[in-house]
Amino acid sequence: MAATDRALTGLRQMIASGELGPGAKFPPEPELCDHLGVSRSSLREATRSLAALGVIESRHGSGTYVSALDPAEIISRFSLSVELIPLEGVLQLLEVRRILEAHATAAAAARQDPALASRLADILDRLEKTTDAAEIQSLDAEFHGAICEAGGNPTVTALTGVIRGRGGHYRIFEPGADFDAIKRTSDLGHRAILAAIAHRDPAAAATAASAHIAQTELWLRALRPVPQVDLP
Repeated sequence: MAATDRALTGLRQMIASGELGPGAKFPPEPELCDHLGVSRSSLREATRSLAALGVIESRHGSGTYVSALDPAEIISRFSLSVELIPLEGVLQLLEVRRILEAHATAAAAARQDPALASRLADILDRLEKTTDAAEIQSLDAEFHGAICEAGGNPTVTALTGVIRGRGGHYRIFEPGADFDAIKRTSDLGHRAILAAIAHRDPAAAATAASAHIAQTELWLRALRPVPQVDLP
């Protein structure tokens, strides 16, 4: 095993075992090098890898610390890799999103929050009136994001958001022969989700969300659009 890999494995074991728990400060560099049996350069390379994953953080003038290890924050870092996945992989991720978002939508309906239904209705009113592709995508993300947040699980919200972000690169709401039919079907799907949430029906909400995302999968399989990417 290469020295950097050995350092990375050792640090991961220390964190996973709780020896270095969330918020813990790393021991001095010489002590860590001796403990792991690696050089300073190998240790620093390993810490850079963990920092990129959101597992550790450097504080100027203070040292290196284990992050809070918040699942949602760590999952959000997945977007760096997920944004590179081709369409066939995105279709697999959409299956995951369908399962998670059905659960989140059911949870949102069970929470019986009138403010959520009102907010979603406002988003849909704007969504149904627009034919601008960029605005459609933005409002669609706002609609689904609000539901996932209301579901009460930040990890689910983060993961579905990452998947939705990559799926959004494959744009189906573009001017063309199928635009009106796709837009109309999508709007009806959103309305079915809203109706189930407004009626506080978790089972119907889960079914509507699952059907809506499954329809998106079908469109992507049929249209196979070229990704349009503008990464920050």
